[in-house]
Amino acid sequence: MIQKLRPYLPTAIIAIFLTYCSVQYLTGDKGFFSQETRQVELAEKQAQLQKLSAERKDLEARARYLRTDNLSKELLEERARVLLGLNAPNEYVIRDQNPSSHNS
Repeated sequence: MIQKLRPYLPTAIIAIFLTYCSVQYLTGDKGFFSQETRQVELAEKQAQLQKLSAERKDLEARARYLRTDNLSKELLEERARVLLGLNAPNEYVIRDQNPSSHNS
């Protein structure tokens, strides 16, 4: 019986291989039917990239103005206020004792 099937064995192996490749082409991770999902993911990643690029440009500009050779007094004062809680002599700061009550 095996002797009768032996000539068809290469054809069967090739058919199985082609079937596997066809299924992967259609339904695999990078298959034909998952193309729309990939395009949506690409659009999301491009939007995220644009957001991060804008944030990086802003941070680079701030860093440039905080260097000692090109120091911006206004930016330095703003950063001191934000990070250290400092203020100018003619400004008043009112601190809330319970900030969590405003979050609800």
